[in-house]
Amino acid sequence: MLFKILVEGGRTSQAPSCVRLPGLTPMSMTLPKAAVPPLALALAGLACRGGAPPAMPAMPVRIQVAKAVAVDDSSEYVATLKSRGSAAIMPQVEGHITRIFVRSGDRVPEGTPLMQIDPEKQRATVSSQEDSRAAKVAAVQYARQQYDRVQGLKSSGVISQQELDQAKTALDAAEADLRAVESQVREQQAQLSYYRVTAPATGVVGDIPVRVGDRVTVTTLLTTLDSPGVMEAYVSVPVERAAQLQLGMPVRIVDSTGNVLAESRVTFVSPQVDDQTQTVLVKAGIANTGTLRPAQFIRARVVWGSRQTPTVPVLAVSRISGQYFAFVAEQEKDGLVARQKPVKVGEIVGNDYVVLEGIKEGDRVIVSGTQFLRDGVPVAPQT
Repeated sequence: MLFKILVEGGRTSQAPSCVRLPGLTPMSMTLPKAAVPPLALALAGLACRGGAPPAMPAMPVRIQVAKAVAVDDSSEYVATLKSRGSAAIMPQVEGHITRIFVRSGDRVPEGTPLMQIDPEKQRATVSSQEDSRAAKVAAVQYARQQYDRVQGLKSSGVISQQELDQAKTALDAAEADLRAVESQVREQQAQLSYYRVTAPATGVVGDIPVRVGDRVTVTTLLTTLDSPGVMEAYVSVPVERAAQLQLGMPVRIVDSTGNVLAESRVTFVSPQVDDQTQTVLVKAGIANTGTLRPAQFIRARVVWGSRQTPTVPVLAVSRISGQYFAFVAEQEKDGLVARQKPVKVGEIVGNDYVVLEGIKEGDRVIVSGTQFLRDGVPVAPQT
């Protein structure tokens, strides 16, 4: 039986039934005021009004429609910079270093002396060859005089043609000997010039690992000389993507934060695969702006093409246990509701993530208040 309890000064009366109170009999009864809990009275009042707890209000959020934009399809690889004007300076002769004219870091023009190797032994050789040349010159002069004398006697009919021929042969032999000695002298003089090491081009002197007094050979590295200008990025691309490589493909040099340092294009694709690393060598010319150095390891981004891909603001994406999530506002019968969706993101373009999976073009992405949202919470767009 349904009763409504009215407590007025300890008196109980029956009213239109709307609440069933356990333990009450149909007969009227008198209850003390303290016997009716206030919570029961409150519940009785709610029940009498026939209402339910009010619905949760919609949370105001900012919503952005996901739009597809053109995004580069690219891959990043570790590359090595090499200077086209970088030269390893090695001597062409052996000997002891007697003088070093430059210091590391000096900028020198072409032909500047760098080092001096002891030339005394070579100078003695050149001097000996020059003395030999002088002797051959005298021999040629004597043979020519003899030939002229015999030729005059032959004209007078004093000597035979055979003697004239012998004189001519002696002159030719003397001149040939002189030419051979002169060639040796030039060779030794050229060898002597190698004892002074000079800069082959304009550039900056690198490290100098040798010291005065060191004995060097033709395989000893004296220093390096780097000329300013164009460098090349050597990129090793996995053989699985070798079929996609083409001359002229865009290559971007980026720093650790993804900022582009230089733009380039593929200038060379190796026809062979490295049997040790199973990679294909790719080269791209890069203008040296002063921020890059030869032999530096860099990040090279090879752009394979572009595709239409949705993007979402970075602030709209949260990461939980290594998985990325974003909230999307979906229309249901009672209005918009926030739905949490796992997403797979790619690189960052500006302030947006490139979304590879989980969100499609046209989805309404919630970009504010995501830290207070839960799956299924009603939301309303901010105006």
